[in-house]
Amino acid sequence: MAWMKGLPEKVSIRWRLTLTYGALVFIASAVLLLSVYMILGTAIENAWPALDTGLPPSLDRQYQETWTKWQQLAVSNARGALLNSAFLALLGVGILALIIGYFVADRAMRPVAQMTATARKLSESTLAHQRIALEGPNDELKELSDTFDAMLARLNVAFDTQRRFVANASHELRTPLTINRTVLEIALSDPVASEDLKALGRTLLEVNARNEKLIEGLLLLARSERELAVRKPLDVQEVAQTAVEQVTPFADEHGVAVTTELVSAPTTGDPVLLERCISNLLENAVKYNIPENGKVWIRTGMAGSGLVVQVANTGQLVPAYEVNSLFEPFRRLHADRVESAKGAGLGLSIVRAVVQAHGGNVAAVPRDGGGLVVTIRLPGR
Repeated sequence: MAWMKGLPEKVSIRWRLTLTYGALVFIASAVLLLSVYMILGTAIENAWPALDTGLPPSLDRQYQETWTKWQQLAVSNARGALLNSAFLALLGVGILALIIGYFVADRAMRPVAQMTATARKLSESTLAHQRIALEGPNDELKELSDTFDAMLARLNVAFDTQRRFVANASHELRTPLTINRTVLEIALSDPVASEDLKALGRTLLEVNARNEKLIEGLLLLARSERELAVRKPLDVQEVAQTAVEQVTPFADEHGVAVTTELVSAPTTGDPVLLERCISNLLENAVKYNIPENGKVWIRTGMAGSGLVVQVANTGQLVPAYEVNSLFEPFRRLHADRVESAKGAGLGLSIVRAVVQAHGGNVAAVPRDGGGLVVTIRLPGR
């Protein structure tokens, strides 16, 4: 109904249906009352007996006028009594209509509530056996439920296909690169190898290392975008400290100072993925820093019921319109630089995938003076 558009958006469908049922019953009762009101007056007028006085015309006219006034008074009194009684009855019918309408709407919305509860419980691990399986007549809701179940079956097949692909890719892609690296290292260790051969070997090792890093990033991205296989209590402070220790040699090599402000921040999740997530942020902060006397800051702590991890760095000015695109795969800022060309462009994509898998969000803003400030928000334990 058009008048329902005026209701606040937060009003549930159950209450919208209840108000619709109540309004329809109230309007129907009001129309019925109006009809009875009109019929009652007409019925009294038609049933009112004619007066035959047998008096002279002058006296008869007076009696007829008085008789007509009595008729009108009777109609008015009857209609007034009807309205006084019907108003209370109409009010009671309206309240009863709302109560009955609520239970009718609740019963009508019960299958939808079942679908919602099932959808909330669904995850990659329960997708194989969790279904709505709505029982009842073959109506529109049953058809919707069956359609939803069929969609879940297709999603389950898609997830299984992805899992098999990631497992096969993990083996088929890593093994040849590992063999290539081993062969090249053996060739470089050969004392009789010429300098040209060693130079070529070192170049091929760098290419092989970059390919290994790219494949590891792609596999980690695929794993991060799926449901978490590991959920355990952890403290992001410890995870961040481990990530800082791993990145410190890389930062020292580039002359970048890392400043930490790590406060306890307990949560639940996959410590390996979170460590990789924070390491990627720190590596990016070092890689895209000012060549000399660069700085990186990392902070952890609680903010309300959640926790925050923030990584900021000095560096070149970043246009605000380019910030969001940095989280897309294979997008690199200042890709013409030698250091950035070595990257695969998956660092921030992995960060976003890991954060979203943990039920959080990540945002980046340009830092005053150059560089970025990346903030991760995760639910607390």
